[in-house]
Amino acid sequence: MPRHPESEERAMSRAGEDTHPETHASGRAGWLRAAVLGANDGIVSVASLMVGLGAAGASAGTIAAGGVAALSAGAMSMAVGEYVSVSSQADVERGDRAIEARELSDDPDAELAELAAIYVERGLEPELAAQVATALHRADPLAAHMRDELGYTESTAARPLQAALASAASFLVGGALPLLGVLAPSAQARVWVVVAITLLALGVAGVLAARAAATPVLRPALRVLAGGVLAMAITAAVGQLAHVSAI
Repeated sequence: MPRHPESEERAMSRAGEDTHPETHASGRAGWLRAAVLGANDGIVSVASLMVGLGAAGASAGTIAAGGVAALSAGAMSMAVGEYVSVSSQADVERGDRAIEARELSDDPDAELAELAAIYVERGLEPELAAQVATALHRADPLAAHMRDELGYTESTAARPLQAALASAASFLVGGALPLLGVLAPSAQARVWVVVAITLLALGVAGVLAARAAATPVLRPALRVLAGGVLAMAITAAVGQLAHVSAI
């Protein structure tokens, strides 16, 4: 029985309603990595310095000054480090793009065959692979080779300024939390308050990072907690040794 046009329209409408927008974490990879690194580094480095100073018997003012200095210096270091690092990645991408553009200009047929071979390796029949490669070469050959030959996509492109700002901002936010420990009334209490705030902040940072990356939260949270505990323990031991040797 032939289908009525209205039935086909309703079926197409239902198909359109069934579709849903997909959200993936790959588009957030650039800034998310920098933000997670900055937040964790801010929490751990500032807290570890404060714990080390506290273990060495420093005064509340010295601990606070050390924490503020670590916060400002660390944020600038993270921003510069991320910008330089991601800029180097961007330079590599630009270099690869220039090489690929030159190869396409010098021997487009060989590049077409290379692209078709890539699709064959991924499971397409040779005839279909050749058709797909030809169609993509007609549309935008450079984009096709950058994506399917070299693995570069727009969502994962290097963005130095974005990475630098995300890293510095997250470092400042994360590193400011352990500074609340200086409000404790005694030297011993200050150390434990800093440790407690740091563990709580690291746990929250791990959960937020996992949620942003759309992954289970337990492993990232435990990973950052273990790293923070180890860093503070080592710094406290060094501070205690320095204090004892100075007596």
